[in-house]
Amino acid sequence: MAEYIVANKTTVRQTAKAFGISKSTVHKDVTDRLMGINPSLAQEARKVLDVNKSERHIRGGMATKEKYSHKN
Repeated sequence: MAEYIVANKTTVRQTAKAFGISKSTVHKDVTDRLMGINPSLAQEARKVLDVNKSERHIRGGMATKEKYSHKN
């Protein structure tokens, strides 16, 4: 999952959907469990997740704008 996140710059939600598992499982596996298995990959995935987190308010605003632009 971490390789998928790093390669595709996906969010936790997108990754969960692609693998057919819950968001909480993706988050737990990538942030906690992976650190003991492959710390360098865990750090790369963490960077992508941090970028996604910092941009999520922008994506949310754009989604709301898109939603209401179709109602007019």
